[in-house]
Amino acid sequence: MKQFSTFLNGVLASVLVFLVVFAVLPNLHAGAAPANLQATPTATQSAPAACDAYRNVSVSGTAVVHVTPDRALIQLGVQSNGRTAAAVQAANTASIAHVSRDIKTFGVEAKDISTDWYVIEPIYEDYDSLHIKGYRINNTIAITLRDVSKVNDVITAALQAGANQVIHVELYTSELRKYRDQAREMAMKAAVEKAQALAQAGGAQVGCVRGISENSWSYYNGWYGGGQAQMNIWTQNVSQNATTPAASDGGLSDDDPVSLGQISVKAEVSVTFSLN
Repeated sequence: MKQFSTFLNGVLASVLVFLVVFAVLPNLHAGAAPANLQATPTATQSAPAACDAYRNVSVSGTAVVHVTPDRALIQLGVQSNGRTAAAVQAANTASIAHVSRDIKTFGVEAKDISTDWYVIEPIYEDYDSLHIKGYRINNTIAITLRDVSKVNDVITAALQAGANQVIHVELYTSELRKYRDQAREMAMKAAVEKAQALAQAGGAQVGCVRGISENSWSYYNGWYGGGQAQMNIWTQNVSQNATTPAASDGGLSDDDPVSLGQISVKAEVSVTFSLN
């Protein structure tokens, strides 16, 4: 009987301990809950939306920056004729030397004067004849002028020194990268604003950028004569407009044959956005 009583007391003690532990555990869980909530994202938190590959809007943006040119490329030609190849070459070399000498008096350095086009060809008695009666040289020099206010003076001096052709005069800027970057930034801003307006009109919102391309263009084409120097300038995406600075501002007067005006640096981009 005594053993049974001891056993019963042990069972009752175990039950009492179990009840105490059962009553304390919910409080422990309640105290730990805030820490767990901080570590676990709530249902209202969401990851950034991914680009929708099936809902897009494609737009283009264009911008033009007007710049007063600070450089000029002048292409002058010296054409010479002679009975023999040696004679025409000597005459042409002398004329080119005179032209270069007089151009340098305006502060043009030798490195800014280069041969851009040189052709020597026979002259026949007539179209069907094989008899050569002489030779002709067409020699074109390219002059980079760093003081654009001297454009007309340089051309006049060159013609007086022996040049007999003014092939081309191109005005450009030495800070093309600076102005082209400005034009690109403005073009992108225009594209973003256009996309936002279109998306809003369609009841959507602009999402991420899915693609960007720049539309480049130039006036140069391969068949037009003029040589490498002219091609390098024409691929700068610039064009001339009619705005002419006053002579007092460093420009040329209305009586000059070449007017500086301004050049237009253009940028055009095409952008595709996703729609949310």
